[in-house]
Amino acid sequence: MNKKICIVYTHHKLGDLIWQLPYIKAISEHHNQSVDLILREKTQAKKILKDENYIDNISYNNFRKGIFYWIEVFKLFKIYNQKKYSYVYILDKVNRPAIAAKLAGIKNIIGPGIGNQKKYLTTKIVLNDEDWKLNYSEQSKKLLKLHNINLNNPFPQLNFNTKEFNQEHSDLLRKGKKIAFGVDSFEDYKMWYEEDFVKLAELLHKKYLFDYIYLICGPNKSYISKKIIETSQKNYFIDCSKKDLTGVITAIKNSQFYVGNNSGPLNLSAALGVQSFGLIVNDAISELKYSKIQFITPKNYKDNTWIRDRKNMKTLTPEEVFNFLENKNDEI
Repeated sequence: MNKKICIVYTHHKLGDLIWQLPYIKAISEHHNQSVDLILREKTQAKKILKDENYIDNISYNNFRKGIFYWIEVFKLFKIYNQKKYSYVYILDKVNRPAIAAKLAGIKNIIGPGIGNQKKYLTTKIVLNDEDWKLNYSEQSKKLLKLHNINLNNPFPQLNFNTKEFNQEHSDLLRKGKKIAFGVDSFEDYKMWYEEDFVKLAELLHKKYLFDYIYLICGPNKSYISKKIIETSQKNYFIDCSKKDLTGVITAIKNSQFYVGNNSGPLNLSAALGVQSFGLIVNDAISELKYSKIQFITPKNYKDNTWIRDRKNMKTLTPEEVFNFLENKNDEI
């Protein structure tokens, strides 16, 4: 009987999911077969992972808490029971996937085992409680190492064929040189100011004579892209805030390079193989050391320091960002 492998990851942020791709692929390679995933619907994983040959089926679970706790456990139990998995890997410390796997009689339940989760695993090989201080990527890396699973490539890579979406997003496929600005973030304190993006656009336009700039922004923060356009009064911006994830990916894939806040689209851009520059001021770049993102920081920047105040983003000036990009002229 063939083994059936399921990997569960419960965090909702797109960027966090992208960071887990190397570990998901490593587990697939370890077992020499494709794997199933259980993820939050908010990740839109069925769209972005459609062309990954090491992933078979994707199921959604919202991992709700409170009165929905046991409802979510039952939903997971039904998936496990129907698929008859041999292995369930859990890439975070949440208990529900482990409890459901235990109830379903899964023979191999593997997870970090931080906190109470260890009670429901079938292995005694777990992380230490102190490891909860590690970021999610480092936890997964250590988990794989403990179970002798080789990590051949720690850098997230994403294969995505946009051709089938070209007709749907034909308004994005304008002739000329295009770049992308990632102008929002899940956390406001990570967002560069709108007027600074406007100034950077002016500096880049004089130097590189691009034709269009995609403004990558979620629909819930469309006011940011609108403010940039209204402040600039230029016609070279393309507002992507109303686009779904396939539209965002189409825009990024058609960009010469990407400059933006530390957010899901920045990680997405790097995983898609687009030259990506992150505006890092208030958070730690040490968490992103396995990325091919190039970081642009202010002169007084200190790593491993969190400053949850958006005003501090002003310490990184458009001129500093432009000078960094200008020095990368041969690459971009």
